[in-house]
Amino acid sequence: MEDTGKFETRYLAFLETISPLRPRLHRYCARMTGSITDGEDVVQDALFRAYRSLENWDESRPLAPWIFRIAHNQCIDFLRSRGVRVEAELAVAEPDFVEPADPLGPAIGPAIEHLVLNLPPKERACVLLKDVFEYSLQEIAELVDSTVGGVKAALNRGRSKLESLQGRPAAALRVSTPENKQILQLYVDRFNRRDWDGLRELISADARLLVADRYSGSFAAGGYLGVYSRMQVTWRLTLGELDGEPSIILLNERNGEWEIEGIVQLDIGPDGRIAQISDYQHCPWTLTVGSIVVRGSIN
Repeated sequence: MEDTGKFETRYLAFLETISPLRPRLHRYCARMTGSITDGEDVVQDALFRAYRSLENWDESRPLAPWIFRIAHNQCIDFLRSRGVRVEAELAVAEPDFVEPADPLGPAIGPAIEHLVLNLPPKERACVLLKDVFEYSLQEIAELVDSTVGGVKAALNRGRSKLESLQGRPAAALRVSTPENKQILQLYVDRFNRRDWDGLRELISADARLLVADRYSGSFAAGGYLGVYSRMQVTWRLTLGELDGEPSIILLNERNGEWEIEGIVQLDIGPDGRIAQISDYQHCPWTLTVGSIVVRGSIN
């Protein structure tokens, strides 16, 4: 996402227009990237790119596949930036591919879709799009810039690998260092005490802020802590895990019960201070994709 500060009204209207697509789009990107929050960041970038490219969209064609293709390409760019080899996996089709008697085979159900992280990118994309999102082979070929034969080959390989992986854990996730976990705990404790000055001491002077669907820019210019301090609702943070990764869970008290309201992600810089805060309160679909576990106290 570019450094746009507060999102302009026309962009917010665009987000509202495509809101029914957001949960599916996020679920796909989260499984492609292997992270709930990375997936939402990719979606944010893809939607902004789509908005800026609307003049290139052929209005005679459906909007959703066009946006999905932009999001898929953003996922590939993300994986490339993380050092995941994608070039070979983006080839059209292997010349020695022999089509099986049943090219579609039994569908791999959503119950093990987290295992797709063990697959190379093209296989990962084809299995997700066919077996989870139920796209046709032709639609998938257009989305991943391949051919029907290439998609069939990737599906065959991906499904075979997934069948052998059932019962095993997904690929390894990022692990937070003890020092970073301590920063997360300090952030939670000071937020819950409404120690705004103490929180600012944890945050780098040039830190970035993302409030998904609302703001992207400088933390200093975002007024983020001031907004929370003025809200008339009861907020609380606690430590938790998102698909096994340490994170911060935002809670809201309703009728005497604490309910999960959102996710807050902190990026810690090499100096031990917070380099970026990402708040996904306005993206409720991020709460429905993976496993969210509350580890800290909420009393």
